[in-house]
Amino acid sequence: PLATSFEGRHGSVRYWVKAELHRPWLLPVKLKKEFTVIEHIDINTPSLLSPQAGTKEKTLCCWLCTSGPISLSAKIERKGYTPGESIQIFAEIENCSSRMVVPKATIYQTQAFYAKGKMKKVRQLVANLRGESLSSGKTETWNGKQLKIPPVSPLILDCSIIRVEYSLMVYVDIPGAVDLFLNLPLVIGTIPLHPFGSRTSSVSSQGSMNMNWLGLTLPERLEAPPSYAEVVTEENRQSGLAPVAAFDDFQRALQGPLFAYIQEFRFLPPPLYSEIDPNPDQPTDEILSCPSR
Repeated sequence: PLATSFEGRHGSVRYWVKAELHRPWLLPVKLKKEFTVIEHIDINTPSLLSPQAGTKEKTLCCWLCTSGPISLSAKIERKGYTPGESIQIFAEIENCSSRMVVPKATIYQTQAFYAKGKMKKVRQLVANLRGESLSSGKTETWNGKQLKIPPVSPLILDCSIIRVEYSLMVYVDIPGAVDLFLNLPLVIGTIPLHPFGSRTSSVSSQGSMNMNWLGLTLPERLEAPPSYAEVVTEENRQSGLAPVAAFDDFQRALQGPLFAYIQEFRFLPPPLYSEIDPNPDQPTDEILSCPSR
């Protein structure tokens, strides 16, 4: 597969087509045209739909003094996203230290360049958000705090010279100390999430609610069909007459000659085998000459 077109700080992936027109006794005409290649990444795969979560804790020390711990736990619904989507971050930050801390979240793009056996990495900030400052003994909870993904290049892994990866860092900014951070891997793809590929239970719960009426309309026990004697009485069977009609006009129509002709053959038994002419196209004398069976 061809790698996605990309422009990085120390390298790029570019594609173009060249054409030349050779003319006798004249200089050739040359034309160069660039085009873009996008390797599609479908995020509707089980590995990219699985949630990502983590927990970390940090205790601040200053010489012989030790303060309480700072704990951080974060979770996102899935690993794969596309540009333009918003990542819902569920997190809980507890500050038991004596310092003022600030929870934050950032999306980083990591570019790795390979050439002549060497590798160079560049990390760029893509998007970030900031929470409320927490004093000592305070706790903050993020119930789906949204961080929107801007237009960026998708993940690049199948290129021998450039590699592009993404990660979501949820961290606690601690003044005067090393930050407490938690890295959650991200995959930026090109094919967005299908509506039926969502892991939330809203669609399934709504579907089960809408299907509840099926159980109400079905009887618990199926009734047996009525017998033939209950439908057609012995008198009607013998006479071959239809039940009395409800309208006079319909009764007068039944007394016509066509209905009488139909009623004459309504309940008659089928003809015998000997009464059917097996060869209706043959002359009568040929049928009479055939031996009886």
